[in-house]
Amino acid sequence: MEGIAQFNRGEYFKQHETLELLWRAERRDVRRLYQGILQIGVAFHHLRRANHHGTVYMLRRGTRYLAPFAPRCQGVDVEGLLADAAAALREVERLGPGRLAEFDWRLAPTVRVWVG
Repeated sequence: MEGIAQFNRGEYFKQHETLELLWRAERRDVRRLYQGILQIGVAFHHLRRANHHGTVYMLRRGTRYLAPFAPRCQGVDVEGLLADAAAALREVERLGPGRLAEFDWRLAPTVRVWVG
């Protein structure tokens, strides 16, 4: 899925555009999975812009959408994404608004998809 690939490449704005199309077109409950991934990505777009409030808000909101789909849905390792997002959130909160430039981008989540 292109939206996941964009997320994993750090193309957070592009992944938003791609996943939003899927989310809006989907009528089943799985649309919330797409929405949750999208919002986690948007959090990191906000982080790049040093928007502390936007980062924290979207990480929390995205994880609420994802939680019902753990541990895995449609091959997506939701549990792993939730854990990664929680670790990133802890670091963002520890740094606070004035030190976001110090964020260790190795903490940015990757969406892992299992095939088979």
